[in-house]
Amino acid sequence: MSSLSPAFRDSSTMLRRNLLHARRYPSLTLNLLLTPVVLLLLFVYVFGDVMSAGIGGGADRSAYIAYLVPGLLLMTIGSTTIGTAVSVSNDMTEGIIARFRTMAIHRGSVLVGHVIGSVLQAVLSVALVGAVGVAIGFRSHQATAAEWLAAFGLLVLFALALTWIAVGMGMVSPNAEAASNNALPLIFLPLISSAFVPVSSMPGWFQPVAEYQPFTPVIETLRGLLLGTPIGDAWWIALLWCLGLAALGYRWSKAVYDRDPK
Repeated sequence: MSSLSPAFRDSSTMLRRNLLHARRYPSLTLNLLLTPVVLLLLFVYVFGDVMSAGIGGGADRSAYIAYLVPGLLLMTIGSTTIGTAVSVSNDMTEGIIARFRTMAIHRGSVLVGHVIGSVLQAVLSVALVGAVGVAIGFRSHQATAAEWLAAFGLLVLFALALTWIAVGMGMVSPNAEAASNNALPLIFLPLISSAFVPVSSMPGWFQPVAEYQPFTPVIETLRGLLLGTPIGDAWWIALLWCLGLAALGYRWSKAVYDRDPK
């Protein structure tokens, strides 16, 4: 317990530091948040009727709203983690990490502060995009309280996994611009997943690309929880992706952070 107390105290301090940075410089978070919101409004009001007919929902765009929102919630998480990569890269290149290394603070508290702060921002961003979805017609009448809780847990776990990956990307990037570019796949992957159209409607040669990537099983699991659609084996594949990415990102970030500075 004596070793946990300093670690908790220092991690809390670093968390407050990152939340203060996010509050003082909200432009990056807001710009990244606009991407899923704009895509949501674009696909619903410009392509909604056609896309709804394409997925078998008739001419009523409400069917496509229900299909689209779960994927956009996960895309929101991918967007917000770009800010994480940029923030970590700034810390690594502007000298503050070198200063932290000379101070009597718990070594892992810097990374923990970044990760927890970023997960909290991702959850808040998901709530805001979800509110936009509800405002334009998204409803989840079939989900029980347990399914809502499971959906929330899945979103948090996925945010944690992507955040650790983004931390690693930020740590190996030479500057903020490179960190932003390195994290772009976290926005690009949802575009080639089942977020916008079913995998079965894609060309046969492209379906494995969309199916065997982390976003698709998580999206299908979230849809099943919120809309009552069949989940099948997507749930355990989604959990494996989340746990595997979290473990990979953690070990990668820790190895880079523990490396002696040149």
